[in-house]
Amino acid sequence: MDLHVRYEGDDDPKKCSARKLARFDLAELHRSARATPTGIVLNPFAEQALAPGDAAPTADEPGFEALVALDCSWETAEREAFDLRGRHRALPFLVAANPVNYGTPFQLNTVEAFAGALCILGERDQAEAILSKFRWGHTFLELNAEPLERYADCANSEEVVAVQQEYLDAGEE
Repeated sequence: MDLHVRYEGDDDPKKCSARKLARFDLAELHRSARATPTGIVLNPFAEQALAPGDAAPTADEPGFEALVALDCSWETAEREAFDLRGRHRALPFLVAANPVNYGTPFQLNTVEAFAGALCILGERDQAEAILSKFRWGHTFLELNAEPLERYADCANSEEVVAVQQEYLDAGEE
C-alpha cells in the first residue's frame, strides 16, 4: 500500500517518524489536505474501527490502495485537523513502543499507526519493512502481537471492536 502523510511539522523533526519514512522513500509527505490523496484515513476520532476488509471496494466507494495518516503532536490533534478525503477509520487498542510514549495505549506515532493498520489489512511484510528503520520497531510488533493477529482475523469493524473491548476490560481488572 502507498503511505501518505498529511504533515503538520509541529513536533521535533529529530523524533518524527513520518519524516524518517519519507527520507527512506517509504511514505510521501503532504503539506495541505488538498494535496493529500484519497485513501483510508487513520483517524482517532472516526466512528468506525479499521477492519481487514476496509481496503476492498464497496458498492458506494472504490477500493483504496493508500493509507493516510496525519502527523501532528497529540496536543494539537483535533477533530478538524482530520478533514481529509477518504474512508476514515480508527485504529483499535494498540500499545506504543516508541521511546516517547512507550507502553501507552492509543498514543502511537505515525510509523506505529501505519504498521498497525498494515498488519490489520494483511500487509505484515510491509509493516515489518517500515518498522525496521527504527531501533524499537520490532518491539511494537512484539508488544502487540496477539491483538494484531486477532484484529487481522476479524471479518468487520464490529468484530474488531469486540476484540478491542476484551483488551480494555482485561486492563480494568
